[in-house]
Amino acid sequence: MTAVTRPGTLVEALAGLDRTGALPRAGGTDLTACLGTGVLGPAPVVDLTGVGELRGVDWRPDGSVRVGAMTGVGELAANPRLVEAYPALAATARVLATPQVRDAATLGGNLLQRNRCWYLRNPAFDCFQTGGHSCPARTGDHLYGVVVDQGPCAAPHPSSLAAALLVYDASVLVAGGDGAGPDASGSPSTAEAPLADLYDGSDPTRDHVLAPGRVLVAVTLPAPVRGERAAYRRATGRSRSEWPLVEAVVRLECGRDGAGPVTRAAVAVGGVARTPLRLPGVESALVGSLPGQAPGPEVAGALADLDELCSPLPSTGYKVDLLRATVLDVLERALGVPPV
Repeated sequence: MTAVTRPGTLVEALAGLDRTGALPRAGGTDLTACLGTGVLGPAPVVDLTGVGELRGVDWRPDGSVRVGAMTGVGELAANPRLVEAYPALAATARVLATPQVRDAATLGGNLLQRNRCWYLRNPAFDCFQTGGHSCPARTGDHLYGVVVDQGPCAAPHPSSLAAALLVYDASVLVAGGDGAGPDASGSPSTAEAPLADLYDGSDPTRDHVLAPGRVLVAVTLPAPVRGERAAYRRATGRSRSEWPLVEAVVRLECGRDGAGPVTRAAVAVGGVARTPLRLPGVESALVGSLPGQAPGPEVAGALADLDELCSPLPSTGYKVDLLRATVLDVLERALGVPPV
């Protein structure tokens, strides 16, 4: 039977994790499955649900917001102020999994979850992430694998919220690690870094780079801007409760409170690579686009250039067209282009 400790403070949680081999548990929607199927070996668990420092939405004087890692995915989709300030994030959270999972799942858990490769999840196989020396998906069934090939592992990163947070240039606050204890005031040692730094597509052994013993404390988003237009879209094999084959999220800053031309664009995609990706070429091409009008030839050219980004595996070539179509769809939704 798994030993579970339930600390009440972040300092206590870090002490329970530091050099003990214990696993942190947030909502438990993925960790429970990983322990049950053998993706993770038997280990003690540190339950973070009672750690108050990891919860809550803290609005700062400059308009930015700090969202605790234990904040529920359902709250991201329903909190009125978050929905108004960060519509791309709210739109993404709103369609994840099922209402029951959204109520249990957390922001931090979504960002740090394990990939859904069926070879990883099957104890009959070894892969880079379970101590093996190969990726059986590359020579086996990789229908849902990467189309942007960043490294030896062929499994796409599973976090939709990571893609949404990329378009806001979010950062993460991390505590603990390397035996670091509390500072003179009794607070745990922390460090802040861009959210993108959580991921490294060239490392096939893990889905994020957060070291054992460290805890994701919060995510910080910069102050919202007026005139933002946003949309999220995913392509799936069925209409509900399905992992995306390709997903895209877009955030447009427009003049005249959203009615004028695009002055800045951010576009991110998931389901296609070992990490969520920004598409700078598409972003640049969108500047000057007008709400209510279809994207111009510059955007069409940038979408065509996505072919050069892609290096599909034998069974993932279909994702090249799907990527272009999904990105175009989400751009048109954000711009408010009337349906044909």
